[in-house]
Amino acid sequence: MKKEKTKEPKQKKVKPPKEKIRRVKGISPMSRLVPYIMENRIGSQNFIFDKINLTPIDKYIKKKQEQGLKNFNIMHVLIAAYARTCSQRPAINRFIRGQKIYTRELVEVCLVIKKEMTLESPDTVVKILLKPDCTAVDVYNILNEKIEGYREAKSSSFDKLAKALNFIPGLLLRWTIRFLRFLDYCGLLPRSLTKLSPFHASFFITSMGSLGIPPIVHHLYDFGTVPTFCAFGAKQREFKVNPDGSVYKYSYVDVTYNLDERICDGFYYASALKYMRSLFRKPDVLDTPPEEVIKDIR
Repeated sequence: MKKEKTKEPKQKKVKPPKEKIRRVKGISPMSRLVPYIMENRIGSQNFIFDKINLTPIDKYIKKKQEQGLKNFNIMHVLIAAYARTCSQRPAINRFIRGQKIYTRELVEVCLVIKKEMTLESPDTVVKILLKPDCTAVDVYNILNEKIEGYREAKSSSFDKLAKALNFIPGLLLRWTIRFLRFLDYCGLLPRSLTKLSPFHASFFITSMGSLGIPPIVHHLYDFGTVPTFCAFGAKQREFKVNPDGSVYKYSYVDVTYNLDERICDGFYYASALKYMRSLFRKPDVLDTPPEEVIKDIR
């Protein structure tokens, strides 16, 4: 008798989490006043220059690649570390809109990619939405799926939107953008647009390492909601001397952070940066979700 073939159940696609935004009301009177004094992000940005020791990260990346994550690299580590930092220091995931302070419960990350590493190849923005308790493997899977989808398609949704806006005559386009700015200020910009916009996110990250140059000091965008822009450069090596007089090779990358100082104070930012440094020293922590996700104040 012939055995009947059993059909395997179709796997349901996991829907991305929905963006959750709320206004922060439990802040000090001074913090509520600051966005009215410093009205835009350009005039409110602070810059931080730092170095990331790659010795523990390189070992971590090699281990992940041996586990089958062949394209796993420092970009995945940086994004995972930022998401984890948001889970423990949630105020860095705030943003200013309409001179009011809001907070996100999810971490929205943007980065620019090219289909090919050539001068003629067009670039586009890839955006992913992460839960703050995500692991490095979660980041790898979500980001790779997004990038592969773009490279297989003729154009991304953002490219199609930009192309549609280019059909509007110059003077009318100028007024269209002003109208979109007004809607954004009032919080009335449709989610269908902010999902595509590279100017609406928690964190924008760019790699100069693939270009072989130092990290740029990038500006923040006045349009949209991005409070943090991160750039990192090419891998560098230098020799250092141990206390006992022995010499060892030290590898690192330079990294720059551009921050909107209105969303939290300098002490809080310093605490977040120190926490993120601790993750770079022990990246294995990113293999498991945090014990607790701290919520921002009401």
